[in-house]
Amino acid sequence: MPKIVVLGAGIGGISMAYELRTAIGRQADITVVSESEWFHFVPSNPWVALRWRKPEDIKVHLPEVLAKLGIGFDATGAKRVLPAENVLELNDGRRLSYDYLVIATGPALAFDEIPGLGPDANSLSICHVDHAGKAADRWERFCQDPGPIVVGAVQGASCFGPAYEFALMMSTDLRCRKIRDRVPITFVTSEPYIGHLGLGGVGDTKGLLESVLRDHDIKWVTSARIDRVEPDAVECTEIVADGKPGLQHRFPAKLAMLIPAFRGVPCLMGDDGKGLPGLANPRGFVVVDKHQRNPTYANVFAVGVCIAIPPYEQTAVPVGVPKTGYMIESMVAAVAENISALIAGRQPAREPTWNAVCLADFGNDGVAFVALPQIPPRNVNWSSRGYWVHAAKVGFEKYFLRKVRTGASEPGYERLAMKLLGINRLRPEKPEIPPPEQAA
Repeated sequence: MPKIVVLGAGIGGISMAYELRTAIGRQADITVVSESEWFHFVPSNPWVALRWRKPEDIKVHLPEVLAKLGIGFDATGAKRVLPAENVLELNDGRRLSYDYLVIATGPALAFDEIPGLGPDANSLSICHVDHAGKAADRWERFCQDPGPIVVGAVQGASCFGPAYEFALMMSTDLRCRKIRDRVPITFVTSEPYIGHLGLGGVGDTKGLLESVLRDHDIKWVTSARIDRVEPDAVECTEIVADGKPGLQHRFPAKLAMLIPAFRGVPCLMGDDGKGLPGLANPRGFVVVDKHQRNPTYANVFAVGVCIAIPPYEQTAVPVGVPKTGYMIESMVAAVAENISALIAGRQPAREPTWNAVCLADFGNDGVAFVALPQIPPRNVNWSSRGYWVHAAKVGFEKYFLRKVRTGASEPGYERLAMKLLGINRLRPEKPEIPPPEQAA
């Protein structure tokens, strides 16, 4: 049987393994390689950081679940990808060969690119469940002796939604504790305007998010380059349209949380600190074509945050394009179909839609948006605010964790519901055009 290795066990990797098992059945040997035995639901990390969830609430132990599905699992982790040899070198020195490789590693967090940034320095992080767990302890101490807060996303960041969520969830929690009046909050972002999100906005996210920030008495600075994070302050510089430095700020911060820029994980990087030639770009993100397939290594595919997507537009401060949950599921569906085609002796033909359906929770309400496709120009460009968003995100968390625990990919009722809303994971297949003599 062909050997398929899925590198990564996050939202993209686990969804990929389940989708492959559904699409290919038992006609392939599927193995998941990860650095941890645990899946955790990243969108719930802001809740963990505020003690609205415990880390164990959003984690799933994978070995038992994958074993029931006949999927191999190795938590050793990959030291190096060797695509020319069809091999993964694992962290313990073993070599794992494959016929097809799907890279779904997620990103490395580039805290080191800004002095003082990160959970080992002067700011909190909600990018990993362990970071969020530590942030929860810090949050409780902060609430005993509150002060100013700075929240946002640094230059090069591509994941802005959690920054908005965390700022507004903190405001909601502080109001519940009756100490909001003692905590000035400043939102500092590399976006050219509030609600840009790395996508040029979706619907009226600019107006909606500006309105909700005003409702919560949160001031903001856009086109901001973070220069330094100190134990008691965040220093940043506004960059004007021509790229020149503008106003400089030093915001007092008893607590700071800034989303970092991402780069490729170490196993995708060469000895020169750049992405492996032919596989990844210099930043370490995997290069893929419209079928999610690497152009150089035809048996390598990639899904999720680890893939290379150019910025949507030039901005005064660099911002990346987010890879959202449904967009990742779209990539996963295409890769499963395309690997299935290759095994059957056909060429890959399925293309993901990259449609996006996102829920941003603020504790007592939230903002939802639908972008079809995620990157403009779009067929659907819609956003809305309401308490229902908070309820929907809670429901989605329970639903997705249940899918992970039971080994489901996309149940039929989910596929039907999305289809009724006009939201599809795959582009329609193009009909084959017969040769002229056959057509005649």
